[in-house]
Amino acid sequence: MRIRKLFKFENAHIVRNCSSDRCKRSIHGHSYQIELILEAQRLDHGQMVYDFGLLKSSIKDMIDSFDHAICFWQDDDPEYIDACKKFSARWIALPVSPSAEQFSRVIFFWAEQILAQTQMQNGEADVSVYSVIAHETATGYAQCFSEDVHNAQMGALALSDFEFSPQVRAEWHDSEMYDKLTRGERFINPEVTLQVTPNA
Repeated sequence: MRIRKLFKFENAHIVRNCSSDRCKRSIHGHSYQIELILEAQRLDHGQMVYDFGLLKSSIKDMIDSFDHAICFWQDDDPEYIDACKKFSARWIALPVSPSAEQFSRVIFFWAEQILAQTQMQNGEADVSVYSVIAHETATGYAQCFSEDVHNAQMGALALSDFEFSPQVRAEWHDSEMYDKLTRGERFINPEVTLQVTPNA
């Protein structure tokens, strides 16, 4: 079974080396809508794949990092990168270019990492990211699956290859979220007291 959660953010960037002259030479922005689709082969004690309320913590903070931020490819011109850091409090350095395709891969990657390091407490099992759809405009989107995230030909992704500005990190509910992920520490979901025990 699959569930879908919609997230939104506003983001600015330059997409180097693309065909469109405006996109590759000028800072521009989009109102993104991100569809995070999770799947599992069984339901938790609440008979859910994954409680939507649990997505309001680390995964929401990770996606919200992109809101009102400027994203840049870490291999871009150093002067441009320095200007982004100097004139914007909210910025993210990416190991890949900030195209819709790469946004879908990056968000899939981060959601997958967070879920893998989450200690489930309510009978969840085998919850995984099925797909991420990044709507860049009302008419265009990119969709990512697991094989896309782990395809080195699309650009390698590693936790240590991202950098978040101090302002972005300060706005997370857990300011140590990134450090916990890179250290392999567990995220612990709230413990649930069962009120009704299902019949055997």
